This record gives sequence, C-alpha cells and structure tokens, in this order.
Amino acid sequence: MKRDMGVTEHDSRPAYTLDKLPFENSYSRLPDEFCQHVNPEPLQDTHLIDFSARAAALIQLDPQVAQQTDFCAYFTGQKTMAGARPVAMCYAGHQFGVYVPRLGDGRAILLGQVRNDNGELWDIQVKGSGPTRYSRQGDGRAVLRSTIREYLCSEAMAGLGIPTTRALCLMGSGQHVYREQPEPAAMLVRLAQSHIRFGSFEYFYYSDQYDYLRSLADYVLLHYLPELMERKHTYLAMLDEAVKRTARLMAQWMGVGFAHGVMNSDNMSILGLTLDYGPFGFLDTYQEGFICNHSDHQGRYAFGRQPEIALFNLTCLAQSLLPLLSQDKDEALTMARACLESYWPQFQTQYQSVYGAKLGIDASGAEDFQLWQDLLKLMEGQVDYTRFFRALCTFDSIDSVNNTGLRDQFVDREGFDAWVMRYQRRVCQSTVSDDQRAQKMRMVNPKYILRNYLAEQAIRQAEDKGDYSEISQLLMLLQNPFDEQPEFENYAASPPDWSKGISVSCSS
Repeated sequence: MKRDMGVTEHDSRPAYTLDKLPFENSYSRLPDEFCQHVNPEPLQDTHLIDFSARAAALIQLDPQVAQQTDFCAYFTGQKTMAGARPVAMCYAGHQFGVYVPRLGDGRAILLGQVRNDNGELWDIQVKGSGPTRYSRQGDGRAVLRSTIREYLCSEAMAGLGIPTTRALCLMGSGQHVYREQPEPAAMLVRLAQSHIRFGSFEYFYYSDQYDYLRSLADYVLLHYLPELMERKHTYLAMLDEAVKRTARLMAQWMGVGFAHGVMNSDNMSILGLTLDYGPFGFLDTYQEGFICNHSDHQGRYAFGRQPEIALFNLTCLAQSLLPLLSQDKDEALTMARACLESYWPQFQTQYQSVYGAKLGIDASGAEDFQLWQDLLKLMEGQVDYTRFFRALCTFDSIDSVNNTGLRDQFVDREGFDAWVMRYQRRVCQSTVSDDQRAQKMRMVNPKYILRNYLAEQAIRQAEDKGDYSEISQLLMLLQNPFDEQPEFENYAASPPDWSKGISVSCSS
C-alpha cells in the first residue's frame, strides 16, 4: 500500500513516537461543563488505510510509526498514549438558521493536545470513535465513504493554501454500521490548532453561564491569540479577529470554487479554519447557485451565499460575546455592530485580491470588479471553473489566435469575444510579460481539485474491492495541486457524464 511517507521540511526537528508525544492537554483541564471525559470505543478489526506524513510533521510525529503493527490500537482505544486525556467537547449552534441548545462531539473524541517546537498547540482528535453523551441516540461512528472524503479534502485544502483542519490518517474496520443500509465503519484522526467553534460560545451564552463564557474566551486568547491580550478591549479584539479570518476564508473558498455544504454556526472555527467536511463539493461547471448538500432543500448553503451566511454566523458569535464586551448592553451592542459592519469591506478586499490573482492583474476599483463579474456571468452554467482559469494562465496578449481554446469553452462565444477584448486591454496595462503573468497565475489557479467523481471513484474502489490505492494516489496528487504533474493529466480532465448523478448529504 502506497502512503505519503516522504521527507518534509520539518524532518530536521526531533521526531516522536506515539508513546512519547509531549501532551499538554490544557482543554481537558477546563471545568466539566466544557466537555465529557470519555475514552474511544474500540472498533473491530481495524487497519490503516492511509497516512499523511505532511500532517504528521505538524506534531513532529515520526512517519515510521505508521508501519508499526499497533499503530491503530493507539487511536481506537485499545492502547493508551502516555499523557493523553480524552474528552468530547460540548457546544451548541444554529443549524440551518435554528438554534439547537446542545450539540457537542457526538462521534469525535479529543485525545489530547501537543505543542510542537514552533510553539503551536495542536489537537489530536479521533472521529468515528464511538458514542458520547452528545451523540443524541447516534452510534458515534463514521462510515468509510464520508471518512475518505474528509481525509482527502482536509489535505487537499491544505495543498491549496486554505486554512483547514488536517488529517493524519484514515483507518478502516471489519465492523459495519447502519445508515440507510449497512456500511463499513471507519475512523479518521484529524489535527487542528483548535476545534473550538462559534457554537462553543453560544452554548454558554444561551445557558446564561457567563463565567464559563469568559473562561472560554480567555482560553482562546491565551493559547491561540496571545498578541490580542495587550489590547484595551481584548474580547472585542477577539471578535474582530474572527471577522477578519472568516472574511479571508470565504474569499479563499470562493476563489477555488469550494462549497462547504453545512455552514451551521457549530461548523465555524473561532480561528477561521475550514472545519467539518460533510457534504462539501467543488464546482465543476460554474454555478453561483450550486448546492452540494442534497439535504439543503432551500439552498441556504449554496455556493454563492457562503459569504452572506458567514456574516450570519459571525452575528451569532457576536451575540454570544455581548456580556464580555461591556456591562452596558447598549454599549456592547454598539461595539459588536461596528465590528460586524467591517465584515463586508474586509471580504471585498480579500476577494479582490483573490480574483485579481486569478485573472493575473492587480485588481483595483469598480472596473476590475465588473470585469470579474461579467466573466462569471458568461461562465454560468457553461464553463468548468477550474479548467478555465488554469487555461487562462497561458493567455496570449499579442496573438488572439492562440486563445482559441479559451473561446471554445463558451456557448456564448460572441459574449466571450467582447469580454476578452476588455481583458486584453487590462492585461496590457501591466509591464509584466505573458510568461511572468502565467507563472504567477499558476500559483493560484490549481490544476487539480478534489472533484466529487474522483472521491467517488476512490470510495467505490475501497468499498467494493478493498483497494485503497486510489486514496493514496489522490492524496499525493492533491497535496501539490498547482504543479503540472503530467503523469496525472487525466485527473484534470472534465468530469464524466455519470458524475452528475452523485449525491452527497448530511448522512454519514
């Protein structure tokens, strides 16, 4: 079985084995209201499917441990890591706009936290680890198909340079769980600098536990945002940081055509990470109204609505922080509103940087934004988002004949001809050569993304044949999405017709 066991830039640092990881476990020492102390419930007949050495480097874990026969036992609860202190985290959240007073880790357990030599604190969490008191009649398990998708997409997003939780390894099992039908169970080990969510704050706010709310905010500031502790209004600074990071994340999602699918407030990270990969999807043909979640009947979380929904979730967070902003309710509201009003300007600034880079221009002003918007309108329902922008990297500003391949992607070719003349004039305003522009554009316009059909092929191969080689292949490919990788050219092709029938939902 081929796994990502390659050398990384961190290999010169000390490497740890699973029984020697330097656990710190600050979160599990918080009061019991924050979490449940619970151990993973072992799965039967577990085996390692795949392992990411790049993720392992974040916690300085020796990648050779993946070769040990007892590797899985440490994560499935059969063996205990020295220093680990497993807990399931408690939180609430707005799900599809409706507040749910208590959610929590119903199928995930935080084994512990490790601080690397760079001073970064990393959670080690197992997903599919069995029931907790937050499971709400669930079995606490994860199925193979959804676990494969999260494993691959976590590392794919990291390859794209987008803040995200990471995936250390994927484990299969001989045990089955029931969803619509019996399915093979699996477990995912994921890493994150924090799994604290907007909904973590909502839980303490709506249950009137303001002392715990303050403790949680202080915890985030101390461990993840210590530079903000020097500010006069530290909690307002924390909210402002969440606004900034979320605005940047939304611009990055839009830039690569990523749709999360379930942007509930409990799936939003206080650190601006992409969190909880469920029914996500990358755009094939550009569609502003693309809905990747079969369960999202109203299109609340459609691709084009994501920046708007992010603001809704930030409003939920701001509401929860009001008791910390000021004892005067009116003053607290004024402070929160002013902070939230900065969201759209910050998003537009970040988005301008993203679409400017994709177009190969230093975007500024209304004309450049209109150029971008008019292109998207032309692409709507016609053109593959990823393939077009990768092809645009080689745009010839001198000889229009060399741009025929771009034109052929459009149904409205006359419309594209008119647009490309405007684009050509804009490009020629720069002193940058075509080759220089192409080089920069290839660094932001990926050639490879985790299309649904690629994930589906890996899932079918794993479920039907017990063959995990495609997972390893995709991991290697997607960790370097901007490289040409000519031996994998077929992975950059247009999706096959059968892929239109793929459906993903919250069921996992």
